[in-house]
This record gives sequence, C-alpha cells and structure tokens, in this order.
Amino acid sequence: MSGRLQGKTAIVTGGASGFGKGIATKFISEGANVIITDLNGQQGQAVAQELSCAFTQADVTNPDDWRRVLEFAIDEYKQLDIVVNNAGAAYSKKPTEDVTPKDFDLVMNVNVKSVYYSTNVLVPYFLKEGRPGCFIQVASTAGIRPRPELTWYNASKAAVINATKTMAVEYGPKQIRFNSVSPVVGSTGM
Repeated sequence: MSGRLQGKTAIVTGGASGFGKGIATKFISEGANVIITDLNGQQGQAVAQELSCAFTQADVTNPDDWRRVLEFAIDEYKQLDIVVNNAGAAYSKKPTEDVTPKDFDLVMNVNVKSVYYSTNVLVPYFLKEGRPGCFIQVASTAGIRPRPELTWYNASKAAVINATKTMAVEYGPKQIRFNSVSPVVGSTGM
C-alpha cells in the first residue's frame, strides 16, 4: 500500500533529533524521500543510517547551504516537494534585561532568518518549475502564548507564525502552501 507522501521529496531541517527526527520518521513511513539536515554531522549521519534516508550537513542560517541542499535534492531525487523548517534555537530563561545580543541573535537567526533564507532560495525553484510546494514551519505555542523570561524566543516564534500566514496568502494562488505547527513542549536537542 502506498503512503500519502509516496513519490514526494522532503527536506527536514534539524532532523538529527527531537521533532525533526520524528517528522522524518513519519514522512518515511508515508513513502517520502527524506533529506535530513543538521549542524551535527555525526548525529545526522547516524540518524540517516537508522532511518534509511539521506543526510547533508547544513547551517540553516547560511543561504549558500540552502542552495547546496536544493542542489542535493535535485541531484538525488530530481525534485523537491516539501520543506520542513524544524531547526530551532532557544536560550536559557532569564529576565528580558539580561538577554545578551548573542542570545537575541541566536533565536532570531535560527528561528526566523532560516525561514527567510529557505523561502528566498526555494520558492523560486517551485515558481520556475511550476511545481506545487509545501512549507511547514515548526513554531511554538510560545509564539501565541508568551512565556515569561523568554521574550525574544517568544517573539521569534510569533514572527515565524505571522510570516507563514502572510506567505500562505501570497503564494497559495501559486500552489505553494505555507503552514506552521506550534508544539507546546517536546524532547528536543535545544
């Protein structure tokens, strides 16, 4: 019996652990060709071997890595259908006035800028090829119901949710879907 994603190719960022590994596992069980990406090359390779999927090491905050991941998908599977922006970052809870520029940059770069880069690199592929596409952003309930002492993490996830809604309106008529999911808590590498 074919799965619901039979013949589809998906990129899952942060796929070496947590939600990303779970998403990759489910997509594979539904018949998708899955490419997991992660900063952790050793763990990424091990998970790819365990799940029988492809792996490429990538930094989601680097647009050149996004271009390389797209090339990898085309070389390996001749297409791309689904992008799961799962990679995320947080800092330890602390009063807002104690958040460092490094903390701020971390959550904004990994949680927001990665979505920006993925769309800037991958949306043109879908438009040029005339292919339907699907972007799934893993946000957080913190983007809807902020948690104390995580001001900028909350703001980063709210930005992802809002940008996703905006892109859904903008690209829906062009058959590129954008959705976000907002888990509460999970066992992740963060």
